Amino acid sequence: MTAASLPTVLVVAVALIDVDGRVLIAKRPEGKKLAGLWEFPGGKVEPGERPEQALIRELKEELGIDVSENCLSPFVFASHAYDSFHLLMPLYLCRRWDGVVTAREHDGLAWVKPSKLSDYPMPPADEPLVAWLRDLL
Repeated sequence: MTAASLPTVLVVAVALIDVDGRVLIAKRPEGKKLAGLWEFPGGKVEPGERPEQALIRELKEELGIDVSENCLSPFVFASHAYDSFHLLMPLYLCRRWDGVVTAREHDGLAWVKPSKLSDYPMPPADEPLVAWLRDLL
């Protein structure tokens, strides 16, 4: 398959930011592609779903938290060609949510200062987002 013929997959992600300015990252579980790497929480946008709806759904499923759409701020996006698809991933910022962040689908969670995010191995699509967060926060 040539790069031009790769299907595009839309995935949304969020940088949850706590009161101390730390960002939440989640460790991909065993059995999934890129297992053991750290990522920003989120997931695939389903057909007929808006990106914000998908992110709210994913955060409830993955982390057990409730997020209001007006608390999601579009920030930057990643565009990355994997072997079998092209990933387009908007990254939102969120500083307010209800509930306690809990790892429901990941092997671990970490609250990390932006200057230390590059210490955690991440999927290729997530890596470029670290510099944007470091510069903002």
